[in-house]
Amino acid sequence: MKTESLANRFAQLSTPLIADAALRLKIPFRMSPLGIQPVIPNQRIAGRALPARHFGSVDVFLEAMQDAQPGDVLVIDNGGRLDEGCIGDLTALEAENCRLAGIIVWGAHRDTPELRQIRLPIFSYGMCPSGPQRLDTRDSSALYSARFGNFVVERTDVTFADDDGCLFVLAKHTDDLFSVAHQIWERERRQAEAIKSGRSLREQLEFARYLEKRAANPNYTFREHLRKMSGAIEE
Repeated sequence: MKTESLANRFAQLSTPLIADAALRLKIPFRMSPLGIQPVIPNQRIAGRALPARHFGSVDVFLEAMQDAQPGDVLVIDNGGRLDEGCIGDLTALEAENCRLAGIIVWGAHRDTPELRQIRLPIFSYGMCPSGPQRLDTRDSSALYSARFGNFVVERTDVTFADDDGCLFVLAKHTDDLFSVAHQIWERERRQAEAIKSGRSLREQLEFARYLEKRAANPNYTFREHLRKMSGAIEE
């Protein structure tokens, strides 16, 4: 799937919907550590992962962009460090020039006012005024994978990000994920509209009937009840 198509198909969805779809389809997915947030609220990303491991110098980002395709997402492994801002306005402008969809950093950023003006979607732990003061030895995996928390992101992955966080899944699963996520979105929108119109969620989900069945069978779970009636509120 082309990266532009990924962004278009994700536009109506969210990371919670993608996660729900993955759970329903039993597709493995990975979540960014708690605390990774967008520099500007209400921004979102969907695109092929473009991994890069940072060792103290910006050249690895520029080299990654040499082979970038429009819509790719630069995923930066900076070891989760909070003592340096490994990207700033110049990296963001270059990424924008390459038509990247955004940047996700396992670490911190700097030049926050400038990044807000550029408005390229950027996700990180937050800001740090100091740039890197180190130059570590670069290894051979620098442009092929990026560690992010307790997992590794590779070029075979697609990333989705919004105010709820970042998800990473194998690109081969995207069509199935979008199909099911959209089904869940439609059902939940109908449920939301029904609540606004006066029909409670308990009524829609036949909650009283569930309580009766659970009274008769303590092992009967709400998830089992929802699956039988395609309730979709949780998996």
